[in-house]
Order: sequence, then structure tokens, then C-alpha cells
Amino acid sequence: MLIATIVALAVGTYAFRVTGVLLQDRLHLPDRVRRILPLAAAALLGALAATAALTEGGGPAGLARPAGVLVGVFLAWRRAPFVAVVVTAAATTAALRFLGIP
Repeated sequence: MLIATIVALAVGTYAFRVTGVLLQDRLHLPDRVRRILPLAAAALLGALAATAALTEGGGPAGLARPAGVLVGVFLAWRRAPFVAVVVTAAATTAALRFLGIP
């Protein structure tokens, strides 16, 4: 049952992506919409990241996780290596939780 579900989701995802490639030339969008689409994708990604960083189980995540995310964002902005960004952000969150900050 689990394998069938995974295969069905994989086929559906592949079909969805191939449809976009095949219909790209047939679908004509106004220029205004074409300019806004990349901004909409960035806004959606930002909203998902903010939701994951700031909420936990339908409520606020506390202070430790957002602080770790802010440290990670700062390091990424300063063009630190990806591994350093992830490890430092996780260490910041862990240290704050160790100190009793939720």
C-alpha cells in the first residue's frame, strides 16, 4: 500500500511537471502576469519559510527557533558556506533551548 502511494505521487508529480513543459508554448500570458510570476514564487517561498520558522503545532514556536533562523539568514547574507549556515543556526537554537529559552 505504501509503495503504491509513493509510486502514484511520483507519477502525478512527474505528469504535473511535464505538462508545464509541454504547454509552455501554447499558453499565452499577458506581459504583466509574466513579470509578476517570479515575484509570486518568491513570496510563496518566503511565506512557507516564515510559517516553518515562526510556528509549531498551530501556535508560536517560541524564541529559540526564530533566533536560529535569523542567525542563519545573517550568515547566508554574508555568503558563509552552506554547512556553516546550517550548523551555526542549529547550534544557536540548541544553545538557547539548553539555556531554557523556548
